[in-house]
Amino acid sequence: MSCVRRHREDHGVARRANAILLLDEGKSCQLIAEFLYLDDDTVRLWYKAYREGGWDLLSTDGWKGGQSRMTSAQEAELSAWLEDRFCRSTTEVRAHISATYGLEYSHSGCIKLLTRLGFEYRKPKGLPRVAPAAAQAAFIEMYQRLLNELGADEAVYFADAVHPEYQTKPAYGWVKAGTNPAVQTTAGRGRVNIHGALNLETFDLSFVEPITVDGISAVQLLAKIEASNPYKRLIHVIWDNAAYHKGQEVRDFLARPDCRIHLIPLPPYCPHLNPIERLWAVMHRCVTHNQYYPTQKQFADAILAFFRKTLPNEWRSFRDTISDNFRVISHDNFRVFA
Repeated sequence: MSCVRRHREDHGVARRANAILLLDEGKSCQLIAEFLYLDDDTVRLWYKAYREGGWDLLSTDGWKGGQSRMTSAQEAELSAWLEDRFCRSTTEVRAHISATYGLEYSHSGCIKLLTRLGFEYRKPKGLPRVAPAAAQAAFIEMYQRLLNELGADEAVYFADAVHPEYQTKPAYGWVKAGTNPAVQTTAGRGRVNIHGALNLETFDLSFVEPITVDGISAVQLLAKIEASNPYKRLIHVIWDNAAYHKGQEVRDFLARPDCRIHLIPLPPYCPHLNPIERLWAVMHRCVTHNQYYPTQKQFADAILAFFRKTLPNEWRSFRDTISDNFRVISHDNFRVFA
């Protein structure tokens, strides 16, 4: 492509000649532009120059390597105007230049101008909602203090729910160049519900498999955590602010005189502060990525086998990935559009 668009004078003259001959044969500007790897505005400008000055005008290249038609002050003003808005195409930019400075730019000329001024054509990144940075930092500080002051008769669990769907999930991997990797897909839309809690110190995973994740399954999970820690006086459970985590069933469970569960809510919209989310990612990598299961039962059995066998037996290999190495996520480095 760089060879096609190089700025050798004889090459440019030949392309203009080709364009005029194709126009004479009745071809459209758009079609010629596609043939010559141009934009149709350029073809129209060539045709206009040919009609006004003949071949003598068109056969003179006159390209001098980027002499700007705008003054430095005008370019600085245009840059400031562009930084205050998000233009979806050059049409808006060209209209502004025409109305403000009386200069007419083609589509390709405008692209070259924008590139020279330091602009590029990009799509905004979608930013998830997240708690304020101060709230995230306060949680991390509280968690570190909790660990530093944790007694021998206390434990900390991170809890959440996951709903892996009975779907083959293609994932990237290295293959021989020129080959066409593929994986068979499933037709079902069922899913497996897991409501679980993970202790990062022992890698003990307590979980239930409810038909529906709700307040009842939350109570079942808390009861299972208590049962697996009979000698712990206090068990801190950190989870998100889902409605079923704060419902009447959970409140009744916590109101028991002998309850040993202490709930700690995560800041809103902060799954990155819950290590069990990283466990779900590891589960998908080991079980669902590029894996085809002929039946939903085989899919569910593979999910449960990971939690019941793979995790207890191989948890040391997952420790670096499933950790409490937290960080604060901020939108300060992004230009966020309203």
